[in-house]
Amino acid sequence: MDTKKRAWVKSIVWRIIGIVLLGAIAYFVTGNWEETNIIMIVFHGIRVIMYFYHERAWERISWGKIEHPLSDIGVTKKFTNEEIKEIEEKLRKMGHM
Repeated sequence: MDTKKRAWVKSIVWRIIGIVLLGAIAYFVTGNWEETNIIMIVFHGIRVIMYFYHERAWERISWGKIEHPLSDIGVTKKFTNEEIKEIEEKLRKMGHM
């Protein structure tokens, strides 16, 4: 799952791409920088917020996600002997050992 900060950064980068595209289209249609700026600010401000919540909602949906087979093992700074045995057992069951 992405952190909230990462989701916001992804949203903003995606919107920058959209701003450039919509700005070019809006200016081509209106021929006026003031109208173009108003259109871009309103549209993209709404879109950044919508994209953020859209991404967060999809992170809660497990459909289509692939879970790593060892994801249920808690990781500490140093693996304990029990954790190593648990990992080895799971890998054996998966046919990797």
